[in-house]
Amino acid sequence: MNIAVVGGGTRCKRLMEVIERHRFQEIDPHVVAVADVKADAPGLVKARQQGLYVTEDYNELFKQANIDLIIELTNNMDIYNDILRKKSPTVRAISSRTAQLFLEISRISTKQQKCNQELHETQVMYSTFINELIQDDVLVIGLDYLIIDANDSIINKMGHSREEIIGRPCYEITHRRGSPCSGEQHPCPLIETINTEKPSQMTHIHQTKNNREICYSISTYPLIEQGKVIGAIEISRDITKDINLQKVMMQQEKLASIGRLSAGVAHEINNPLTTILTTAMLLKEDIEPENPMFEELETIANETLRCRKIVASLLDFARQQKPKKDESDINNIISESIVLINKQAAFRDIILEQDLAADLPLIQVDKGQIQQALINLALNGIEATEPGGKVSFASQYKSKKKLIEVSVCDNGSGIAADIIDNIIDPFFTTKEEGTGLGLAIVHGIIEQHNGSLDIISESGQGSCFVIRLPVNSGD
Repeated sequence: MNIAVVGGGTRCKRLMEVIERHRFQEIDPHVVAVADVKADAPGLVKARQQGLYVTEDYNELFKQANIDLIIELTNNMDIYNDILRKKSPTVRAISSRTAQLFLEISRISTKQQKCNQELHETQVMYSTFINELIQDDVLVIGLDYLIIDANDSIINKMGHSREEIIGRPCYEITHRRGSPCSGEQHPCPLIETINTEKPSQMTHIHQTKNNREICYSISTYPLIEQGKVIGAIEISRDITKDINLQKVMMQQEKLASIGRLSAGVAHEINNPLTTILTTAMLLKEDIEPENPMFEELETIANETLRCRKIVASLLDFARQQKPKKDESDINNIISESIVLINKQAAFRDIILEQDLAADLPLIQVDKGQIQQALINLALNGIEATEPGGKVSFASQYKSKKKLIEVSVCDNGSGIAADIIDNIIDPFFTTKEEGTGLGLAIVHGIIEQHNGSLDIISESGQGSCFVIRLPVNSGD
């Protein structure tokens, strides 16, 4: 469609720009001529620059054979009526008022397209922000606790698709519960933010799809629209490693403090115990076995020996000598440890088994200390296992983490869930005659080797102590 414009002002220029900018599906409009009495009119100048037909007299337009539509933009009804009288019957005409309507529609369309573009750009920025720039878990939550949006991080951790999360209560997804968080032990940060209209921060424990507990630091920020809170953005950061590290550091400091105390107490007590034991044994030599005092002196000597055994354990615990590491084969250390405990196992009718991986890399360890740790764990297993049971040793190499893993497992009585966290604490014991220092000593040895000790146990189902030692860690 070829268009001629009468009136080359700013509206003419704007009309030409609209036609150039828009894509038309049904028609293909082109401005081919412009008429205006002013030679410097903006639309006329633009037409001249584009090489279009321009004239001062709009009557010249009626002589052009290629015009399909004349648009009058002078806002003069006399000119528009004159155009209607003189134009060819095949040529259509539009007044300035009608043209203005189309220009307004075009302006609205342009603004809508711009808004859509800005909205799209905002959505892209929002998606990039919560999914790529923020590595923590992000939820957008409404006042009714329903999840409005979630980033990829929390979706992957929870093991749900986005469709399964959106629209469900936040407490159902993150805490696996049927009601909102509440109480002093589990306060809801969303309620705090809604009530105060300010950010809030709390610590919660979430469960993964594998029912593993993760400690989270949760911060909520209010979403405000027209002066009212309409929801909140919740940002959760996994602080489990930080808390575990803090626990380890506290445990190490506690062990060090108890070690220093134990060393002092052991040295102070050892000398009097030696005197008591010596005196009791000398008195026994001067008394006949039939004498009633003989049995009392026997009790004194036995109890003194038991005290010396406890003192010896205290000294072992307090000593915490830096390991003298040499390149060793962990399988040989395990095999030698089995030989040393073989008689104790046979006496209690316990079977010793081993499943040792072949071709393990050599490792820098203090052979004596590692052997002591393995023997302590094995003897605990033997004592916890009924006759006919078994204690097994296993080794394997974790190539990706460059760790050698050694496990000592039994099928004995196991460890109750309420005490498993305290089992390596010094002086904590479930045995009538135990000192509560065996596992503390083992833990100290493993830590001196930059390793870790994990305890896997269930009451009545046996226990498994897993030692992980780094390869090539001589320093």
